[in-house]
Amino acid sequence: MLMNWFHGRYSTDLGIDFGTANTLIYARGRGVVVNEPSVVAIHRTSKQVLTVGRAAKEMLGRTPGNIMALRPMKDGVIADLEYAERMLRAFAQKAHNRRRMVRPRVVVGIPSGVTQVERRAIRDSVILAGAREVYLIEEPLAAAIGAGLPVTEPTGTMIVDIGGGTTEVAVISLAGIVYSHSLRVAGDEMDEAIIQHLKRKHNLLVGDQTAEAVKVRLGSASDGGPVETLAVTGRDLVTGVPHTITLNSTEVREALRETVDAIVAAVKIALERTPPELSADLADNGIVLTGGGALLRRLDIFLAQETRLPVRLADDPLTCVVRGAGKVLDELELLRTVTEN
Repeated sequence: MLMNWFHGRYSTDLGIDFGTANTLIYARGRGVVVNEPSVVAIHRTSKQVLTVGRAAKEMLGRTPGNIMALRPMKDGVIADLEYAERMLRAFAQKAHNRRRMVRPRVVVGIPSGVTQVERRAIRDSVILAGAREVYLIEEPLAAAIGAGLPVTEPTGTMIVDIGGGTTEVAVISLAGIVYSHSLRVAGDEMDEAIIQHLKRKHNLLVGDQTAEAVKVRLGSASDGGPVETLAVTGRDLVTGVPHTITLNSTEVREALRETVDAIVAAVKIALERTPPELSADLADNGIVLTGGGALLRRLDIFLAQETRLPVRLADDPLTCVVRGAGKVLDELELLRTVTEN
């Protein structure tokens, strides 16, 4: 009893968005304190973790033979339990200002389509990283709470959360998910689409970070606005030497077309399967976009054209899930209602 009181008194409860691309941590009373890429750099021989987060991401594709940079998350779930736990422990220590003797209560956002085995892996990694209690909340619900939507009211709300590994489409009412679909097509698929396009059309090989930079600078979901260009350097697949081409936004939009269409198709299926009473609410309330992938330019406009519903981008969409996870820590009744212990 005394030890439980001690840990509760000297630890900060955390909300965690353990994402494929980025890990975000919300510390109760302090807000978002960690926003780092979900990457860990290790020594190949000793298996020692050298660094995590932004510094590790800068090593992707650039490491010497004795160092390996890897992503322990794939498609929204843990692909490597050991390094996921070690990465999370490092982030948690950063959230607690490097203090070690802390065992926080933690709320973790998870994709709605994960299996029981994947749920257990996420829970285990957080426990191993030092948590005393772990609550799981489905990411669309956490995103809706973080976006300030009225999730506890008897009215329908649709959330589309586009992360790095998964796109979560959900209809929410009365603090529960009425319909959800987890699509393993999201930001990483957009990057891969750009890589494959450059291979096919320009015989140019680029890495993940270059593809991501192209997506951010030139990517869009529909035409409109001036055509922009960007110089892109990679390895020529014919000559094997570095080569630079000029890429324009029209070409990138076409490269992303299949991925964007898959997300729109998932939204349309969700609309078809929504109960009629809630469909009327969606006509009034529309669709809210969250997640880093929602920042793709003109995605809200394109989705509105395809669904004929109002679509808006949440404020600070990248942090909606972690802010929602953090918010339920402050409301005990909501915590019991929307999470799984």
